Amino acid sequence: MTTTNSDARASVQANTWLTRYYFTRAGFSIVWVVAAVGMANSHTAVVAALLLIYPMWDAVANGVDAQRNGGLRRNPTQTFNAGVSVVTTVAVAVALTQSMHAVLAVFGVWAAMSGLLQLATGVRRWKGSGAQWPMILSGAQSTLAGIMFWQQSNAAEVPYVSDIAPYAAFGAFYFLISAVWLTINDARRRRA
Repeated sequence: MTTTNSDARASVQANTWLTRYYFTRAGFSIVWVVAAVGMANSHTAVVAALLLIYPMWDAVANGVDAQRNGGLRRNPTQTFNAGVSVVTTVAVAVALTQSMHAVLAVFGVWAAMSGLLQLATGVRRWKGSGAQWPMILSGAQSTLAGIMFWQQSNAAEVPYVSDIAPYAAFGAFYFLISAVWLTINDARRRRA
């Protein structure tokens, strides 16, 4: 019984970071969505800042999470995801000099790639952490959203930053579900 209790405690401690990480990712995305919707018609510099901040935040978050969970080498999907997000930030900066259509195309490629990498990370974490089904669903949905963004980037209608907001909102939703799910699982383990 002592082994079971110590295993449960170790699992709870390992999930503490992941729970905080998921809550933080959800919180950031919610704030970003509110800003994107509220400032969609603002000055170009504000919109540009929002479009640059989102992938850069993803790069930092993935990098920090990979470091906290054994390092960059032990977490190749997150390490690669962080790199993809850095490249995306630069690509968004270049696309901003072209058009919002170009920006949406860049976001499309990024959403599809990062979605696949998030899905792979969720599958890898499934046994050790649990509560990964929302991350797997989020990764799949992100991939589909990326394909949709790519298609919309060729439409005649000019896209706005608020067109990306639903994508970020669903991301927040999935991170929040994972955080709550881990919190409930950890509370159960503590009682056991």
